[in-house]
Amino acid sequence: MKTKHILVTVMVSIVTALASVFLYTKFTKNNQLVSQSQAQLPVNYAGLFDGGGTPGPVDFEAAAATSTPAVVHIKTKTNPTQTNNQQKRRSPFGDMFGDDFFDDFFGGPNSNRPQMASGSGVFVTADGYIVTNNHVVDGADEVTVTLHNKKQYKAKVVSTDANTDLAVIKVEGTGFPYLLYGNSDEVKVGQWVLAVGYPLTLETTVTAGIVSAKFRFLGINQRKAGRNANVVESFIQTDAAVNQGNSGGALVNTSGQLIGINAAIASPTGSYAGYSYAIPVNIVKKVVDDLIKFGTVQRAFLGIRPEANGDDGTDSQFKEGDGVVVGEVMSNSASEDAGIKKGDKIIKLDNKTVSTWTELTGAVASYRPGQKLAVTYIRGGKENTAILTLKNSSGNTEIVKNSILDKLGAEFETLSAAKAKEYGVIGGVIVKSLSDGLLANQTVIKKGFIIVRAGGKELKSVDELKSILENASNSIIIEGIYPGYEGVYTYSLNDLRL
Repeated sequence: MKTKHILVTVMVSIVTALASVFLYTKFTKNNQLVSQSQAQLPVNYAGLFDGGGTPGPVDFEAAAATSTPAVVHIKTKTNPTQTNNQQKRRSPFGDMFGDDFFDDFFGGPNSNRPQMASGSGVFVTADGYIVTNNHVVDGADEVTVTLHNKKQYKAKVVSTDANTDLAVIKVEGTGFPYLLYGNSDEVKVGQWVLAVGYPLTLETTVTAGIVSAKFRFLGINQRKAGRNANVVESFIQTDAAVNQGNSGGALVNTSGQLIGINAAIASPTGSYAGYSYAIPVNIVKKVVDDLIKFGTVQRAFLGIRPEANGDDGTDSQFKEGDGVVVGEVMSNSASEDAGIKKGDKIIKLDNKTVSTWTELTGAVASYRPGQKLAVTYIRGGKENTAILTLKNSSGNTEIVKNSILDKLGAEFETLSAAKAKEYGVIGGVIVKSLSDGLLANQTVIKKGFIIVRAGGKELKSVDELKSILENASNSIIIEGIYPGYEGVYTYSLNDLRL
């Protein structure tokens, strides 16, 4: 009996064991059908594990230590001007960076007190050249720079460019700490970045975030540069916190290299609300070099206009997404010379993919007239590449040097001695015609106006007017007459610096 019980127990154990093995094998096999193999990643999986493991924690200390000494605090003062025709012009960045912030404290348009503002800047050379935003120093009569070590310097504005919202100022001295240029073409969405500047008049402040997008167009430069200006906007968008006063400060990578100049924030209140925008350093370094060497930007053009988008329910103004469709080829342009035609779809510049018009204009902005550029385009389903020589807006490759008279936007003619005697003046300069410039944008001067005095000095020729303007501060009062009308008319001009 004992032996029988033992045999029964053994048989039950065997059956139970076999059933367990059967059931385990069945369910394990089914599970393997839906589980991922760690030995092989899907082909569309991001390369997070390339290099043998997941990334470690990011250390910002070295980048912060490198960049903070090279970023400066800029304070500006704009003297009041008395005029019978000038109206207060609000900065297009007022809602973003509060350039009119101090109006609430120093009065409105008719205030007799100087206007104060502040921003940031970045040393780019050891001998004192600093890059900042145009809107930081725009209209300023005095510019003061405070370094990280609290030393202060008076700065002069070297030159500005409203089309890119960049400016170069300079302090006298040597051995200043400066940042090395990075490469904004290599910036990737998702990478860590630091914003360094002087927000809200605080001392040096460092914030961190990631690049959230590239090639952003906001339309803010158009309002400052003018309706007919060829503005450049191809911003790097980040979520690094920036506020009023960060304008002109540095956007750096974790290696401490300059990859952008902070220029704007997207905010309904004027304070940080999630996103900030920086001018890519590849545009910055080209513009800075031009402003230092030539006093104005040597702008290169492909000589095309994009094809407008139809009413197809998309948000884009142009036909784009996988390239830029050419809507028009300008005569005597680089594209015409290279054989590019209407309907061609440009997909690459120097073998780098371009998908949108903003991306394309941002890429071309880092070149000068005279440089060669490979353009890859699709025509009739076939890919072609043309090598073209970029030109300036005049259709040539010559160096452009703007004079102060060009900035006024008018054609001038010296008043003859006979006419001067007839009008009862010692001499003057006739405004023969007006175009887009300071005279048209800031005054109500009409064609035929005769300038007889500028900056309190009488003048007799166009050359004398030019000399007075070039030696003036950032603003000046001009006086003159209209033949056939009584009285002397007075106008105020600002933003004279080239």
